[in-house]
Amino acid sequence: MKVAFVGLGVMGFPMAGHLAKAGHEVSVFNRSPGKAQAWVAEHGGRMGATIAEAVRDCEVVCLCVGNDDDVRQVLEQALPAMAAGGVVVDHTTASAKLAREAAEQAAAVGRSFVDAPVSGGQAGAVNGALAVMAGGDEAAVERVRPVIGAYAKAIQRIGGPGAGQLAKMVNQICNAGVVQGVAEGLHFAKNAGLDADLVLAAISKGAAQSWQMENRWKTMSEGQYDFGFAVDWMRKDLGLTLDEARANGSSLQLTALVDQFYAEVQQMGGRRWDTSSLLARLPSKAP
Repeated sequence: MKVAFVGLGVMGFPMAGHLAKAGHEVSVFNRSPGKAQAWVAEHGGRMGATIAEAVRDCEVVCLCVGNDDDVRQVLEQALPAMAAGGVVVDHTTASAKLAREAAEQAAAVGRSFVDAPVSGGQAGAVNGALAVMAGGDEAAVERVRPVIGAYAKAIQRIGGPGAGQLAKMVNQICNAGVVQGVAEGLHFAKNAGLDADLVLAAISKGAAQSWQMENRWKTMSEGQYDFGFAVDWMRKDLGLTLDEARANGSSLQLTALVDQFYAEVQQMGGRRWDTSSLLARLPSKAP
């Protein structure tokens, strides 16, 4: 298919690369042209000087940008220029309200919009192993499933417009609690004078097992926090989640508390540390 990809950050760059490797005719756009030039040099395809140029006549337009306003700016240029009947696939973690508005905006000009936030982090994007939570018209989701499948190992339609973003909020609620639990467990183990590697070996095969434990316990223990999803991004996601919770009457006491813990990490200078850096704010008496 003719596919455009807008937003070539740490996630978008490899995701667009998988599209090219899968045989799609890919064009790209990035606000910093150097990234688009580097992508074309590595993967072929073409780059657009503007969003409209990049998406011209494309059947599918994928985007992975920063926030609600960024998505709005892309849609303003992309919807009129892309192929009639085409589908926008938004991998940005944004608000459910925006997704609903965007679906209506796209439908008004004969296009479709699918909110499709992802889980799996930078490693998932590089390895083509992301999990995608999709919201939107069922026919539109099925139409783009082969495209998304180039970089995703799992694609689940959750419901109508906005449902994908709401599912991503559930994902982040669960992640926040798990990471805090792993951080406190490791903090306790160290202060108790235990060998962290032996503790991990003992508990990671039982009920305490999690992706965060398996993949971050050792690096957290060594004070390494350079593994992808940044604290700034997590706070953006948790902000969206807490806003939605206030609107639908949900009580997210733990999530709100962990959000404040991440604010402390930011104040420590850890804005770009990965989310496992919750451990950094816990004092240790270990040498």
